Amino acid sequence: MNQSRLLALVVVAVIALAGGWYFGTATQPAQRALDTGKLMFPDLTAKLKDARRVEITSKGKITAIELKNGVWGAADRGGYPVEDTKLRGLLTALTELRLAEPRTTDPAEFTRLGLEDPTNDKTGTANLLRVLDGKGEPLVSVIVGHRRMRTQGNVPEEVYVRKPGDNQSWLAEGSLQADADPQVWLNRDIVNISHTLITKVVATKNGATIELTRDGEKLKVTQPAEYPKLEDYKVDEVGNALESLTFQDVKGAGEPIGDKIGEAVFSTSDGLDITVTVYHLGKDSWTRFAVAATDRDKPEAEQLNAKLSPWAFETGAWKDQSLDPSLDDLKAPPPKDEGSKP
Repeated sequence: MNQSRLLALVVVAVIALAGGWYFGTATQPAQRALDTGKLMFPDLTAKLKDARRVEITSKGKITAIELKNGVWGAADRGGYPVEDTKLRGLLTALTELRLAEPRTTDPAEFTRLGLEDPTNDKTGTANLLRVLDGKGEPLVSVIVGHRRMRTQGNVPEEVYVRKPGDNQSWLAEGSLQADADPQVWLNRDIVNISHTLITKVVATKNGATIELTRDGEKLKVTQPAEYPKLEDYKVDEVGNALESLTFQDVKGAGEPIGDKIGEAVFSTSDGLDITVTVYHLGKDSWTRFAVAATDRDKPEAEQLNAKLSPWAFETGAWKDQSLDPSLDDLKAPPPKDEGSKP
């Protein structure tokens, strides 16, 4: 074979290889380059009007938020309402998520970005976020990985993402945070009634009833007539019991909350009677609320009752002595024996 023919074959081979690169293996990198800067889910905003359920899967477990009777609630907490602003922020972040840079397509590298399959991996950190319609069909589905830390100011937030079943991972611009802990979605505030409004508390525990009545700026025990020395700060805590009261967990009606240990009625100067019933389930203390008013047309009572009565709240055993106090809860400790050695 002469040199000219050899050179011609080499040129043909190079052209063939170049053509194969252009039309074959180069197609995917070129497409990725074209996708850079685009919205990840460009048509999502219009679809979200059909959203009925949000699922976040982590370590094989699903946290679900469902729309029922016009209220978005935690599915495993009896439908207790989630925070509207947090859910709205999640959905808005999905619509604004923008592809910034293509990253690895190697599944062996997904763990490094927090993009492993969270439906099977029980140790990883990835979260699978899905928004479903009323038929259970996904409107959007994305695996959300690690956030990229940025030290500069005034730069977009970034997060690693990929679509399920697609090995192409991306660094995307956006504030998307898919929290898999169901409790972070709940508004933990129960009630906030100032101690200055509490005029009387009637509490029953273990078959004994005590009554505290406002005297000036403080509550004082008025029944029984005789009682041991009390700790002033413990009495004050009874008046503060409904002030900025929050819960640790919540259950829907009909779920087990243990045995009733007592109840107390807190009366306010603006005509509310708030009945607090305390239950114990193992080491946990659960509380139910019922609100009434001397003026039966008082809308505040109806609103509070609608908000509180369908639920039981885990308020913590340490709150029992203020939510449902007894004389034993309030009495001062015995004086120390001066002659005893420490």
